[in-house]
Amino acid sequence: MESAAVSAAPDATLDPPLEQLRHLAGELRQLLPGVRVGEAQETTKEFDREAFWRRFNEAAVTVSREATTLTVAFSRLPLPSPQETQRFCEQVHAAIKAIIGVYYLFPKDQGITLRKLVRSATLDIVDDMAQLVEALYINPAQSPENLISYNSVWDACQHVPQIPKDNKAAALSVLTKSVDLVKDAHEEMEQAVEECDPYCGLLNDIEEDSSDNHVDEDILGCPNNRDSYWSEEDQELIIPCLALARASKACLKKIRLSVAENGKKDQVAQLDDIVDISDEISPSVDDLALSIYPPVCSLTVRINSAKLASVLKKALEITKASHVTPQPEDSWIPLLINAVDHCMNRIKELTQNEVES
Repeated sequence: MESAAVSAAPDATLDPPLEQLRHLAGELRQLLPGVRVGEAQETTKEFDREAFWRRFNEAAVTVSREATTLTVAFSRLPLPSPQETQRFCEQVHAAIKAIIGVYYLFPKDQGITLRKLVRSATLDIVDDMAQLVEALYINPAQSPENLISYNSVWDACQHVPQIPKDNKAAALSVLTKSVDLVKDAHEEMEQAVEECDPYCGLLNDIEEDSSDNHVDEDILGCPNNRDSYWSEEDQELIIPCLALARASKACLKKIRLSVAENGKKDQVAQLDDIVDISDEISPSVDDLALSIYPPVCSLTVRINSAKLASVLKKALEITKASHVTPQPEDSWIPLLINAVDHCMNRIKELTQNEVES
């Protein structure tokens, strides 16, 4: 009887299964800030790229396997015992700590751009696993939310082998994404101009609701009719704004092409510089696109245009000074700089009265 009492004693010290899951989710969440700001582990050993990717892939496979085990265990009744739950939680925690540990082995000198992609993949895995654990303790046994959360972990782990393996490939991946984002923003701007009434559908809905409920539009802060259309001056100003967005797309395409054709894998710092400044183009295009919707504030359009033009010219100058442009006098760079200047000068002309008033 005494031995039975002794063997049963540890059971009393364990929290119930769902409470253990809640604690695990909190522990995983606490790991995220460290991954976001953590520095690479210092070592005197030469970086072994093949060994790193093999370990990173293996760590992702382990996380995926533990996610499967945990999901299966908590998707049916009865739920696992406290002892079984403790083992599951320890294995999940160990798998997550292991993949974070592998991430810390990736040195900055292999490329900041690539390291950001590795960090992003690691963060996704940790965050998705935390969400899965949260879903399991909130909705134990079978639940659609559990399956969705499990699939997110699985997808994040499956993404690891698809990460570019060198900084040039990483730079091309990021630049391609930037090109697509700017292309989408430019197309949305053109579509808005073609429709010439971007608030039409919104206003119709508001008018119907207001007539039914006798609500004053001005009280809601909704745009009234005079705010829903472009004036002739607005339409004239939009033309060089569209041209500037089009020039942004052209700049990114040419920069990406130069990196693809002339970029060298060992020139990681220059590639990082190109990506860093190019990353600023898409958000700047978005700001400009938002500012051309009515009611248009000419001063805001001018400020956003100037910001975008400055980023574009800086990106072109950095590209020109780098190894990806073996002939700095290449005609496409000054041509695009002139195009950006032309657009900006026209915008300044059309907004000069606003500045002086």
